[in-house]
Amino acid sequence: MEINLTRVDQDYHFVATGSAGVGLHLDGAPEIGGHNAGARPMEMLLMGLGGCSAIDVIQILKKQRQQIDTFDIKVTADRVKVGECSLFGTINVHFILGGPLDEDKVHKAIKLSLDKYCSVAMVLYKTAEITYSLELV
Repeated sequence: MEINLTRVDQDYHFVATGSAGVGLHLDGAPEIGGHNAGARPMEMLLMGLGGCSAIDVIQILKKQRQQIDTFDIKVTADRVKVGECSLFGTINVHFILGGPLDEDKVHKAIKLSLDKYCSVAMVLYKTAEITYSLELV
């Protein structure tokens, strides 16, 4: 796996490009001289967690012939100071799914994702407690 970062301005704005060739913008906070022209790197970790788990959940529910009409995720996290770094201490992944879904199957799919399949979750478990909540609409 390889990604490339290209600096866009003289401050902290970069475009990161992976194997698919799609660019993602990163930037620093205005407090350090950034311009809000992209996501912060720690935000991207949370985006990766949400995206990784979403892919797992969809794959599992498709195999169980569950119809997903809508799918949204909201990830929230608290950071704790560890030395000079601020790591995630707690993370909650809130799943909002719509359709004629079996709630038990959705819970099982989420647990499988967060506890077994999602590589991003496995990395983040090293420093954070990850919980989830579910809302069926």
